[in-house]
Amino acid sequence: MAATNASAEAEARSILERAAESFPPLHAVHHLLSVGACVRCILRLLGAYNTACSCASLTSSVLHSFLEEHDDSIKGGSCSCLSADDSYCSVCLGVLLPVWHQDDGLEMPHNENISSMISRVVQKEGYQVDEFSLEISLPAVIAANERAFRLYMKQKFGNEDWFRDKMFPQQTMSAKEALRLLIVPSLEKQINAKHGTSSFRIRLTYTHGDASQKLHSLLPNEHSHKRKPGSRNGSDTSNEAHKRNSTDANNKQISESDSFIYKTLESMHDQEFCNLIQLPPEKVSKPCHLVISCLRSPIYIGGRYLKLSRNVSQSCWIIDDERMGEASVEEIIGENVRAICRGDSCKFHAAGREDIDVRMLGSGRPFLVELLNVRSIPSEIEVQQIEDRINNSEKKYVTVRNLKLVGNEIWTMMREGEAEKQKQYAALIWTSRELAENDLHNISVTKDMEIVQKTPIRVLHRRSPLERKRIIHWMQIEKVTNGSNYYLLHLCTQAGTYIKEFVHGDLGRTHPSIGAILGCRAEILQLDVTDVKMDFLQ
Repeated sequence: MAATNASAEAEARSILERAAESFPPLHAVHHLLSVGACVRCILRLLGAYNTACSCASLTSSVLHSFLEEHDDSIKGGSCSCLSADDSYCSVCLGVLLPVWHQDDGLEMPHNENISSMISRVVQKEGYQVDEFSLEISLPAVIAANERAFRLYMKQKFGNEDWFRDKMFPQQTMSAKEALRLLIVPSLEKQINAKHGTSSFRIRLTYTHGDASQKLHSLLPNEHSHKRKPGSRNGSDTSNEAHKRNSTDANNKQISESDSFIYKTLESMHDQEFCNLIQLPPEKVSKPCHLVISCLRSPIYIGGRYLKLSRNVSQSCWIIDDERMGEASVEEIIGENVRAICRGDSCKFHAAGREDIDVRMLGSGRPFLVELLNVRSIPSEIEVQQIEDRINNSEKKYVTVRNLKLVGNEIWTMMREGEAEKQKQYAALIWTSRELAENDLHNISVTKDMEIVQKTPIRVLHRRSPLERKRIIHWMQIEKVTNGSNYYLLHLCTQAGTYIKEFVHGDLGRTHPSIGAILGCRAEILQLDVTDVKMDFLQ
């Protein structure tokens, strides 16, 4: 252990030796350390911060020792530039040390670095990770501190030649970029994954309520952004609900406060800033609070489904707390997919829909399952397992085919194809009179007939009262063997045609209808969708 510590300290000192080539006079570096800036903020604000960021052993005490050896002005004398209290960096608020507060209010253990903590979160959630991107959110007060520190340096050292030669702030590195460089190399090793542009995102959200609120109160127009007072009606709520509501409200307040701070600082001139803000910024007694969260962008699994039951809805259908039908396509497919991918939730999207009492046969209806924040991306073998699991279920309500993991561009293709598609049906109908051969012939030779449909009475309570023109591309009709006045009607129509209403006329709201064409009453008894013509996962 001693050898390891000695090696780490030697690495840190080597970094300082190289950085010192671009240092200002060491007395200036020493002064910046004495006013509360950490070693990483000093290096990055002096434009000398590069490989230093990934060296965890580079601490303010190491810099202080380096300065004692090389700065003649403090050799042999007592120096109190390193604070003996528990304060944190006056610029980054401890973010680049790095220490932070967990949700339970405890600081990160000194023997565990930030990368280890992130790795534990990823492992606890069970994410399969090949690549990741790191997102960092810092409180706006850090940006204000950086500006205050640069202006302080200008006041303190502005007349010295070394400072005038510097190009501030072009040479400086942001705290966010410095933190990323500090974390990424070790995190890549911890989770055995590369950092880059990825659908799996690790987000670090830092907040510092006390510092942010103090800065907020100093800025102009603060009174218009005060938090609304909480409710005082004395209502009794559970501790969990109270804690959750308080957290949500606090997060919203912090976000609004940061937005106000950024906007105000952008419009503020340096002189006005110096009149309002303390230079240099003061140190804080506690570090930032950190929330580590992981999120994977949605993935899509697409295919075609066949619905073989006349008592299964497409989506879960509940009226007055009573379930309609035995199951739903959405639940049967979605739950099986989500179980394999271990997602937070899923959304079911289909190219159109059929009524609960209508079967979906033939090649099936195109669909997509959108899976949110999955822990693992399924392999081809696992996708096949999902398909087999659905198709081999005891209750043969729904089967699927051509199941595939697809990109999000398929969503656009399905939406565009849905508007242009044609659909084929088979309907069992009854007529009030027996049809002659001439009737059957007249129906079968009909091609591309335009009909006008008002919103059906049965859906008028949930659909706008519109009038739609639709095309019946072709029809064929045949008599059911041994069935008096029963016929099987096959037809191909434009997407969006109400087939039931086309048969019976819906009290004249659809015209022409089969009943109107035949000059008799016509009723539909059963309906099947036999094909959805779309070039989608065929």
